[in-house]
Amino acid sequence: MKTKKQNGKFYKPEKDNNRMILPGDPQGLPDGFFNTVVFIDNAYLIRLKKYFFQEKLKYNLNIFIKKLAEKNKFFVEKIFLYDAPPYQDEQSSFKENEMKERYDQFVSIFKKDGIIVREGRTQRLRIGDSFIYKQKGVDMLLGIDMVSVLKDFPHIKSVILLTGDSDFVPVVEKLNQFNIQVFLLTYFERKRRSSFSRSNYLIKSVSKSIKITKQDFEVARQK
Repeated sequence: MKTKKQNGKFYKPEKDNNRMILPGDPQGLPDGFFNTVVFIDNAYLIRLKKYFFQEKLKYNLNIFIKKLAEKNKFFVEKIFLYDAPPYQDEQSSFKENEMKERYDQFVSIFKKDGIIVREGRTQRLRIGDSFIYKQKGVDMLLGIDMVSVLKDFPHIKSVILLTGDSDFVPVVEKLNQFNIQVFLLTYFERKRRSSFSRSNYLIKSVSKSIKITKQDFEVARQK
């Protein structure tokens, strides 16, 4: 702080307009906000989006996550997204190539927004006269990365998990042992036979569950 000389004496100015003390922690966050890292089960998020919107919805995933986080007093440091590219045969069909191109376009957009995309693979299984497709290795990648927060983000004391899959409960419990709080972004209904039934096992394992709404998607809708 500069001093001024008046009548042979030095005085400190009463105000220094070049220095502003803002509320919040030393990192500049508003009061009550916490740094966090977000982990997204993209297959679940896609299913939820289709449930809310029968028509196609174009929205910004980065804005969607950060607005949800901000509403719940979190500052997002990094977003990780987990998915698997569509299955492609050795001699890919036109439809398979088209699906892969569309997938790659979305991944490119995510990466430009600073989202870390982690990919497993898609396995094709023959059941009778038809095929079914299953993602392989995706959940394992997500679980490994969540536990790696302890090393990769040692200052982080809370993480956000977007999923409805109770298979992640052991990972949540492991983080709880290291005093890392896990906050769940999810959706559930109390209707019988709902495709989004409430998982008490998952919800009880986390510090808090936050229910995603259709409006949360609308906020991030792109025109």
